[in-house]
Amino acid sequence: MDEKKEVKVGDVVVWHESNGTPLNAIVTAVWSQTCINVVIVSADDSKTDQYGRQTERRTSCGYKDQNKVHGFYWRYPEDEPNPYVPPQQV
Repeated sequence: MDEKKEVKVGDVVVWHESNGTPLNAIVTAVWSQTCINVVIVSADDSKTDQYGRQTERRTSCGYKDQNKVHGFYWRYPEDEPNPYVPPQQV
């Protein structure tokens, strides 16, 4: 992470779902520069109500460098996403 960047409440970041799908997210809380809470618009088309698509929250989200996984992390929009790594046989 670029040490000059400072994530703030209201910033737009990219959240990656567990399957790696990227979604725009708005920061709602900053616990540290690598741990935040976000709100996203649901990726599920069926989750709609009279106000439109429902929102979902993700809490204690780790920055992409904390885990080298392809999902369940946040990054800045200009950052490259983590590469896909297939599951390992045990």
